[in-house]
Amino acid sequence: MAASGTAGHGAELAAYGALDSIGAIVVKSIAATEWAGNPAPRVHPIAQGMINAVGLQGLGVQHWIEHDLPAMAAVNASAVVSIWGRSVDEYRQAAQLLQDGLAHSPHRSTVIAVEVNLSCPNMNGHGIFAHDIAMSAEVMRACSLLEYPLWAKLSPNTDRVIAVAQAVHEAGAEAVTLINTVVGMVLDPETGRPALGNGGGGISGRAIHPVAVRTVFDVHAALPNLPIIGVGGVTSGWEAVELMLAGASAVQVGTATFADPRACFKIAKELTAWVQSRGFSDVASLSGLAHRGGLG
Repeated sequence: MAASGTAGHGAELAAYGALDSIGAIVVKSIAATEWAGNPAPRVHPIAQGMINAVGLQGLGVQHWIEHDLPAMAAVNASAVVSIWGRSVDEYRQAAQLLQDGLAHSPHRSTVIAVEVNLSCPNMNGHGIFAHDIAMSAEVMRACSLLEYPLWAKLSPNTDRVIAVAQAVHEAGAEAVTLINTVVGMVLDPETGRPALGNGGGGISGRAIHPVAVRTVFDVHAALPNLPIIGVGGVTSGWEAVELMLAGASAVQVGTATFADPRACFKIAKELTAWVQSRGFSDVASLSGLAHRGGLG
C-alpha cells in the first residue's frame, strides 16, 4: 500500500504503475472541515529520510468525496480513507460525514477501509491522542458508526503503544497501523533556528525503519491476533519482508515515494520475488515468522 500523505490525492500514481496491482492507497488525512495546516517551511531533508510538519492541511471530507474519490475510482485504485480530528467530537463528525457521503456516492466500493489517524493533538486536553489509552479508545468508539473496517494508526513516541493497541482493538479497530513518524527537530545552520515553520516535526524514511520493526515486533508479541499494517522506512523489498517477519500482515510504503513515485510498485515486485526465491507459498506466510523460529 501507499502510506497516507505520500501519494498526492491518490490518482496521480496511476502515471507510474497499475494501481490495482497494489493493495490500496491510503489518502492524505482529512478532517470534517477544511484545515490550513502549519506555516512554511513544512519539509526538510535529513540523512536517510526527511522531517515534516505539514500540519494535516486539507479541504475536508466532503471535498474529497466529490473531487478525489471519483478520480481514484477512474484509475481502478482501492482507497483507505485516513481521518483525523482535534477532539473526539471532530473525529465523530469526520466519520459521520464520510459515512453519509459514501452512502450516496456511486464510487463507495472504491473505499475498502478507514484509517483513524490518532497521532493528533487533543485540543481539549494535553498531548497526543495516541499517547492516551482511554482517549484513543474513545475516538475509535466515536468512529464505529462507519460501515467500513477501521484501522488505528498509532504513534511510536510513547511507551504505551502496546496498551493503546489493545485498547483500540477492544474499541473496534480491526487492525493497527504501525508506525507514524518519530518526533524530532532540525536546526538551520545559517540561522540557528528550527528549519521548520512549526519548530519540530515528524521524521520519516529509512532512518526510522528499525523503530518500526521493533514496534511491530513488540505489539505482535503481546497481541498476536491483532492484524498489523507495518510502515516506516520501507525502501526495498527486504525492508517490507522485515516488517512481515516482525508480525505485520501488510506493509505501506511512504517517504520512498517522494524520491521515486514508482517505489510502491517496485517494492511490491521485490517482495513477491523474495517470497518466491525462498520457496514460500505466498507473502502472508511470512507474517510473524521472527516469533516462530525465523527463516530457518
